[in-house]
Amino acid sequence: MSGLDVEPVDEADAETDDHSIEVTPTDSVDDETERQTIDVEPSDKPVEGPDYVLYGGKGGVGKTTMAAATALDSAQRGVRTLVVSTDPAHSLSDTFETDVPARPERIREDVPLYAAEIDPDAALEEGQAAFAAEGGALGGLGDMLGEESPMDAMFGGAMPGSDEAVAMQTLLEYMDDDRFERVVVDTAPTGHTLRLLQLPEVMDTMMGRLITFRQRIGGMIDGVKGMFGGGEMEEGQDLEDLEEMRERIERLRAALRDPGRTDFRIVMIPEEMSVVESRRLHQQLAEFEIPVDTIVVNQVMEPLADVTDDVDGDFLSPNLEECEFCQRRWDVQQKALMEAQDLFRGNDVRRVPLFADEVRGEEMLEVVAACLR
Repeated sequence: MSGLDVEPVDEADAETDDHSIEVTPTDSVDDETERQTIDVEPSDKPVEGPDYVLYGGKGGVGKTTMAAATALDSAQRGVRTLVVSTDPAHSLSDTFETDVPARPERIREDVPLYAAEIDPDAALEEGQAAFAAEGGALGGLGDMLGEESPMDAMFGGAMPGSDEAVAMQTLLEYMDDDRFERVVVDTAPTGHTLRLLQLPEVMDTMMGRLITFRQRIGGMIDGVKGMFGGGEMEEGQDLEDLEEMRERIERLRAALRDPGRTDFRIVMIPEEMSVVESRRLHQQLAEFEIPVDTIVVNQVMEPLADVTDDVDGDFLSPNLEECEFCQRRWDVQQKALMEAQDLFRGNDVRRVPLFADEVRGEEMLEVVAACLR
């Protein structure tokens, strides 16, 4: 895989040589003059796909890479595209090799590509979120009552799971933003993402109760404030805010369940544990009625030419004929690939090869995008 030929030392020699092994570099890596410039054939096909693309899966399988590649390819074809990360351990900045802000900003001048890495802590501190301790819909309820936020009263601070709640609310805002024709989401690892997807139901229930509660006690609160000389609040403003949030939640829930608008793409690597995790995620998404159209198998030990004809360049490939390590890993991968093909029949299964070089920067992201088309 690394382009090194490993030659085991004779056992007799090994005893006197502290069990060392000789490592000889091959010409394919040593001779840099033979490396070719990567040339990716741009797609002339219009982007035909969902408004929302969410990449999910186990940690470390390459979700960020796939989201970044998809967003770049979409923007290069003229679609105003936002790629947003809800993963607390952000890596979009590293992948694009540029600073990605907490709020959407354009990161390419030549193509309409926008990016954001959601920062729940910053949003909570700024009071931008409905679930912030102060401000927003729930914080506003505390203001109405002239006391601390209900979340403070109940939990001594922001509610448990507030990072997911903030991520969901921010995602609601971005997916509702007319500036973007397509939103690509790099989700957090599986458990966090599933909690995120549960939130529309939880938030909808909470909003309904809050609205009912506010309607019941609103007049009484205004009357008490009037008795003690307190000014009345702007009538109905807090209810309007809650209703707007509830409507947004309903729109998101409907969009996530519409296969014409949303594709949740599960990313996995060709290993048995990853297949098991992906199957579990697939089943749980089905319970949420969220459509899964595409399965992406990343880091497959095969030549790039077997996956796409749109890339010209010199890429190292595993030596399956002479490298015993490569052969064993290939056997492991083939077993996992067969299991995946069997489990995910009816889904579009895309493969992305294992590259010798790290996938960072737009040149390599374009290569990955060619594999995903």
